[in-house]
Amino acid sequence: MSERDGDPTRPIGPSRPLPPPPENPRRGQRGPRGRGLTATLGLTVLNAVLPGTAFLAAGRRRLGALVLVAFLLLVGGAARLATVGQRVAAQVAVDATALAWVFGGIVVLGLLWVAVVVGGYRALLSPRTSRGGKVLGGVLVAALVAGVAYPVVTAGQVALAQRGLIDGLFATDRESATVVDTPDAFSDQERVNVLLLGGDGGAGREGVRTDTVIVASIDTGTGDTVLFSLPRNLEDLPFPADSPLAAVYPDGFEGANESDSLLNAVYRTGPASYPDILGPTDDPGADFLKLGVGEALGLDIDYFVLVNLDGFSRLVDALGGITVNVNYYVPINGITGEELPDDYIEPGPNQHMDGWTALQFARGRYGLTDYDRMDRQRCTIDAIIAAADPVTLLKRYQELAATTQDIVSTDIPRSALDDFVDLAFMVKDAEVRSVVFDDTVIDPAYPDYDRIRAIVDEALDPVPAADDDAANGTPTPTPTPAPGSPTVAPGEPGAATDVTDACAYDPARAAEARAAGEPPNKAG
Repeated sequence: MSERDGDPTRPIGPSRPLPPPPENPRRGQRGPRGRGLTATLGLTVLNAVLPGTAFLAAGRRRLGALVLVAFLLLVGGAARLATVGQRVAAQVAVDATALAWVFGGIVVLGLLWVAVVVGGYRALLSPRTSRGGKVLGGVLVAALVAGVAYPVVTAGQVALAQRGLIDGLFATDRESATVVDTPDAFSDQERVNVLLLGGDGGAGREGVRTDTVIVASIDTGTGDTVLFSLPRNLEDLPFPADSPLAAVYPDGFEGANESDSLLNAVYRTGPASYPDILGPTDDPGADFLKLGVGEALGLDIDYFVLVNLDGFSRLVDALGGITVNVNYYVPINGITGEELPDDYIEPGPNQHMDGWTALQFARGRYGLTDYDRMDRQRCTIDAIIAAADPVTLLKRYQELAATTQDIVSTDIPRSALDDFVDLAFMVKDAEVRSVVFDDTVIDPAYPDYDRIRAIVDEALDPVPAADDDAANGTPTPTPTPAPGSPTVAPGEPGAATDVTDACAYDPARAAEARAAGEPPNKAG
C-alpha cells in the first residue's frame, strides 16, 4: 500500500456539488415566494389605503419607503390645508390659473396611485398562485382601482366646477360703470361696502324688482359687519351731484307712476328710461342702485351681488338647508286683501328648512309688513353664512357652483377675490350687526336722508359711552356730535343691533302666536 493509498482523507468517487447559496433579499426584486393568497390580497388592500406597504412586504424597501413617505407628506399637507391652511386653500380656489394646475396635479396623482396599487399586487403575487387565485386577485385590484378613481375624479370635478364658476361669475371682460379694476382692490380702505340685492324675478313677473336691498359694510381690519336694510317702498332715491343721474333726477328717482318710483323699481325702470346714461356697463340697474343707495346712506358702494330669489331655493338646497328661528306664523304665498295664503310656517326654534321652505320664510308677507320680511331676510342671510362651513361646501360643491352661477351676478373683479377671501374668514367669526330703516325710523314716502346718513355714521363709528376716569374718578366727557346731526341711543329705533340677537327665538312671542291660533288659509 502506497502512502497515497493509505491516506484516509482521499475522496472516494466523484465529489457532490454544493447547494446554491440562499437568495439575498437585498438584491432580489421579488421577495419571498411562499406567501399565501389571503396574505397577498390583504396586503394589496392595505397598499391601496396606505401606498407603499406592498413594496415593503415584497422586499422592495427603498421603493416602498419612498412611496409611503410621499403619501404621508401629501396627507400631512392636505390636513394642514383643511385646518390652519384654509385661507391658502381658499385663495387657490379663487385663482383660475392655480385651479388648472390643481386639476393637472390631481390627474397625475390619480394615475400614480393606480400604478402603485397594480404594481404592489404584482410584486406580492407568487408565481405558484393558481389560475383561480389570479382571477380573484384581478377582480380585487379592479375594485381597488375603481375605489381610488372615485375620489380622484370627484376632486377633479370640484376643481373644474370651481374654475368654471370663477370664469363665469367673475368674467374678465365684464364692464361696469362704477368699478375700476385695480391690482390692489381694497388698497387702504378701512371699510368695503357691498350692495346685496334680492331680485324677485321669475314666472309671471315682468323684469326684476329688487325687493331686498341691503348694504353690508365690512371693516377690512376686523371683519366686523353692519347690515343696512332699506325698505322696498323707499321714495325719492337721491344720486351723487357729480353723477349724470343727478341731472335727470334732480329731486330723486321718479318713474312714470308711484309704483315705478319706489326703490324696488329702480333696477328695472331706471335703465329702461335712460339706457346709456352711465356709459358701457353689463348691469346698468345695479349701477343705478349703487349710486343711489350709496348717496342715500352716505357711503361709497364698492360692489354689488344680486341673487335672483326665483332660484334662491336651489342655493339653500345646495347647502343642505338652513336653520332659523320662527317667532310667528309666516304665510306661504297669498295676496293681502285678495287671496289667502296656501299655508303657514309654524312658530318654533331651530327649524331646519329646505330651499322651498326657506324661500317662503324669506318672502312671505300676507298679513305682515315689509319690515317683518326685511327682518326675516336678514336672518336668512345670517343662516346661510352659518351653513356655509368648509365641510358642507366640499360635499355639495358641484351643485352649489352650478346653482350659484345660474342665480348670482356681481361686479366684483377677479383682482379683488384674494382680498374677499381674507374678509370672508374674518366675517365668519366677527360681529354682525344690523340697522333696519323701517317706519319707526323713517317715513319711506318722505325720507329724511340727512337723518339716515347720521344713523349710518353712528352705527359705523358709535360714540363711546362716558365712563369714570380711573385716576381721579371724574367722568370722561362724551364727544359732542356735530350740530344738527341726530344721534341714536342703544335700543332706540335705528340703533344697530346684533343680528344673532335679532334672529333669536322669542318663546313669549311664539307662545302668544300659537295661543291666537293659525290665521286663515285656503285649506281652512
